[in-house]
Amino acid sequence: MQFERNLMERKDHIDLFGGSVLLIFAMLMGLNQVVIKIVNDGIQPVFQAGLRSLFAFFVVWGWALWRGKKISVTDGTFRAGILTGCLFSIEFIFLYLALDMTTVARNSIFWYSMPLWMAIGAHFLIAGERLNGQRILGLIISIAGLVWAFSDRGLDGESGNWVGDLMSILGSICWAGIGLSVRVSKLRETSIEMQLLYNLAVSAIILLPFSLLFGDWIRDLQTVHIYMLTFQILVVVAGGFLVWFWVLTIYPASDMASFGFLTPAFGVIFSWLFLDEAISLTIIGALVLISIGIVLINYKPKNPKPV
Repeated sequence: MQFERNLMERKDHIDLFGGSVLLIFAMLMGLNQVVIKIVNDGIQPVFQAGLRSLFAFFVVWGWALWRGKKISVTDGTFRAGILTGCLFSIEFIFLYLALDMTTVARNSIFWYSMPLWMAIGAHFLIAGERLNGQRILGLIISIAGLVWAFSDRGLDGESGNWVGDLMSILGSICWAGIGLSVRVSKLRETSIEMQLLYNLAVSAIILLPFSLLFGDWIRDLQTVHIYMLTFQILVVVAGGFLVWFWVLTIYPASDMASFGFLTPAFGVIFSWLFLDEAISLTIIGALVLISIGIVLINYKPKNPKPV
């Protein structure tokens, strides 16, 4: 169909459709932070992440078969697929443990600093996405926001654990590494489903045994935890991540990342709305600085049309 062909064409900027998809994705990812933290009360974090990858693998695999997508590891993507799968595993070990130690609001600030690391990596790895003076200024402003948030420990015990904050940052760097690996390897040429299957298969193999190092698998398991884990499997991973990988293959990495500043905002809002977390002036100030920085990093003035 012509519409489907248009969707799959490489774009040099974010159009209305892409922007709408990224906005919905940002809301979903912001909500996902709340869901993970709640499920951590019932299921050990790393085991939860492993279960999510295991069951989501079969959902995505079934979807790929139904859609007639090519599923192969002999097309030159195997090594890159294993690499991104390992990064995916490390990323979610950091995320799930971080949400066991720090607040969703703080985690949202640090975790969604991913666009900063992606812009830095793209400067060295992707032609046409180099940093200039404006982008460097944006990096400085955003990093200042991260330092401000990280250094504020608070006096009320609500500021979270610095180890959790650090894990959030390290996880976001791994996330950026996945995006960049896709852009510079043969994974760019394979199907979105195959990219995700690599990540899910490798992470399930790594995370489930690794979870044995973190204590009992089951905490205070309730029905709501099962429902929320199912939401993660079907909506966040099988739906949301498929969209993420599709967007990554269509739109410029740094332009796409510019929508990332919306996700921490949604994360902070949802943490207050659903978990009644206190939102300090530090969180608001850091969020503003990071958002301004990301906009500066990714803003590209339109070239004037020739007369």
